[in-house]
Amino acid sequence: MIKVGIVGVSGYTGRTALELLWNHPGVRVTYLSANDVNGKLSDIWPQFKGHFDFTCKNYDTTKAIKACDLVFLAVPHTVAMKLAPALLKAKKRVIDFSSDYRLVSGATYKKWYGVAHSDLPNMKKAVYGLPELYKANIQKAQLIANPGCYPTAALLSLAPIVSLDGKSITSIIIDAKSGITGAGRKANVALSFPEVNENFKAYKILKHQHSPEIDLYLSKISRKDFGVHFVPHLLPVNRGILETIYVHLSKKVDLKNLHQLYQRFYKTEPFVRLKNLNQQPELKNVVKTNYCDIGLTLSPNGRLLVITSAIDNLVKGAAGQAVQNMNIMCDFPETEGLL
Repeated sequence: MIKVGIVGVSGYTGRTALELLWNHPGVRVTYLSANDVNGKLSDIWPQFKGHFDFTCKNYDTTKAIKACDLVFLAVPHTVAMKLAPALLKAKKRVIDFSSDYRLVSGATYKKWYGVAHSDLPNMKKAVYGLPELYKANIQKAQLIANPGCYPTAALLSLAPIVSLDGKSITSIIIDAKSGITGAGRKANVALSFPEVNENFKAYKILKHQHSPEIDLYLSKISRKDFGVHFVPHLLPVNRGILETIYVHLSKKVDLKNLHQLYQRFYKTEPFVRLKNLNQQPELKNVVKTNYCDIGLTLSPNGRLLVITSAIDNLVKGAAGQAVQNMNIMCDFPETEGLL
């Protein structure tokens, strides 16, 4: 049994983490704090009334260290790097939901997030928490940089072909669509119901902050510099991500061979489901699960691979993946609390 804290339980990903840990047999939730919210947990999230009698207060480092073995930081970008150092110094294990430890360059972080990174030593030590690729490193890690939601779907979609034959890829275009919870729980006119309902739009075209994360880890997987063309869109749904990825190839490939490659690559991974040929992922089949569904289609000339993938942005794209990482770190079954 481990003692776990959630910092930022007032956000969607923090709430989802608590939902997943609710019945986890190896975990006792011993500390909760909310983002700029004080009061009973049931006042913030009424569904927990009668189950959790916590009172949420502003974050207190000393109390968190005393109460926890492992801490989930479900806080906004630029906040986690202020909280993690003290926890790590106290030998606590940390899983950060934000982008603060995903990149390895302070200059890149400042370029995309607009502030200087204040904890570069721990940025260098952090392990990227994509279990399907970095499980061995996750097991030994003290600090996990939980991947972004868009990068999770993109990297799982592309890792097999990029690792096999990255040199034959001439370009990658990622057309990504996310539910509104991907923007977080905050007051914003552009995210209000009348603005989002019956609407569909692209945003941050070719300048979304997840772009360098995707580029970085595709380059690590393939040992070749990658620069993807990434265009996100806002769907009028609460949750879920669907990505359509266009991979242009310099040589002809065979679809059945590619399908077998993906089957072998993810054979032992419990949360990646490869669709049969001529089938495509759908949001309704992954929402409120930790699965990533992947489909493959090839053009008649064999040089354009279209990969479709679907995840729940709050689960596999955030809190579910964090629990999966916790399970690996703490020697629980990888699927514990997630199936």
